[in-house]
Order: sequence, then C-alpha cells, then structure tokens
Amino acid sequence: MPAPILITGAGQRIGLAFAQHCLANNQPVIVTYRSYRPGVDALQKAGAQCLHADFSTIDGIDDFITRLRAKTDSLRAIIHNASDWMPESEETDSSEVMNAMMQIHAMTPYRINLVCRDLLESGEGNRDIVHMTDYVVEKGSAKHIAYSASKAALANLTLSFSRLLAPRVKVNSVAPSLIMFNPGDSDAYREKTLKKSLMGIEPGIQVAVDSLQFLLDNPYMTGRTLSLDGGRHLA
Repeated sequence: MPAPILITGAGQRIGLAFAQHCLANNQPVIVTYRSYRPGVDALQKAGAQCLHADFSTIDGIDDFITRLRAKTDSLRAIIHNASDWMPESEETDSSEVMNAMMQIHAMTPYRINLVCRDLLESGEGNRDIVHMTDYVVEKGSAKHIAYSASKAALANLTLSFSRLLAPRVKVNSVAPSLIMFNPGDSDAYREKTLKKSLMGIEPGIQVAVDSLQFLLDNPYMTGRTLSLDGGRHLA
C-alpha cells in the first residue's frame, strides 16, 4: 500500500478534486476539512480518511498532528490547500484579520512541515510538499491586504523548506488565479474577470489537478512556483 498523501482543506474545489483524482488512481489520501460539506462524505465513501481540523490555533494544529500520526507513519506528500479569504473591513479589527490569515496560510504549513518532517522522509521514492499560494502574491491587493501578505509568506516558506528538506523532499508552490467561478458569480463579474488574463477563459478544475500531479511526478523541480494565471501578468 502506498504512503498516503495529506491534503488539507479538501472539502471543496481544488482540494476535493485532487483527492478524488488520487483515489481514482489508487493513491491513498488523508484529508482535512474545517466545515462539513457534501464532498467530505463523497471522499469518505471513496476510501479517504477524513479528519476534522481546526487550524485557527496552535493547539488545533497540534491536535491534528497527533491524530494524523495515529493514522500513518509515512506520507507520500503534503498538499497545503487549506485557506480562508478574509477582507479588511470596518466591522473587523485589522489585527484579527492579519492574525487569522497568517495562522492559516503561514503558521499551519510551517508547523506541519517541521513536525511531520519524519513522516515525509521515511520510506522510498519521491516525497513532496506543495503550497497552494495565489496570483495576488505578485501584485498585492488593496481589498485583501492581510490575505495577500499571508500568501506571500507561504510562497517564501517554499524557498526555505526546499533548502531545508532537499534532496529527500521536493517543495514547490502552485499559484492560481481564476480557475473556476463560484455558482453565484454574476455575468458582469465573470466578463470583467475573464478580461484580466491573456487566455480569457475559465479553465476549470482539471488544470489545477494536472499541475499538482506534474509536481509530484517531476523529480527535478524544487523551490519553484507554478503559475496558473492564463498570462494574467501580461494582460
């Protein structure tokens, strides 16, 4: 039985799609979810080990790690996909926003990578960490300042952990921009957003799945960010 892949935040969208892809290819997965979603049931029925995790505190992270170690003594990869998207607002204290964003996007991967290093380094074959960052790291955001800063911190962790864990573990990032719209997005919003990239399309979830699999399969790529933005940086 292959060592499982840990995917955080796999209840929906990219995390869910990649977990389903792994299971369809006989790759065991352990997934985390913060809020219950129908995708969690689907994954569990397909054979995934699903663990509720609250990464909003250090105790929550450590509790998850304890339960993870009870499930496995080895990991094929860790995909850090858990995320939140909290904007600055007059209703929320700015320090709370920054703390929350740094906790989920920087502290959680930082601590899991360090404490679970032995799980990745055991066994044979490729071992990987993939950080899901964001296109916003390149340009910042006036409406999501803390979110942007925390994703930039995660991008920098990619560089540091690739140095620390080489050559046993490869560490890379995927930085998506528009992958797929939400069901409630208006036609005006969709039209405006599509114009922000050179490709001008909603590519769909499979491009993210294929990119993650590419990183796991490639034995000679580490410390890099794979940009999935349709040429947005040139538009």
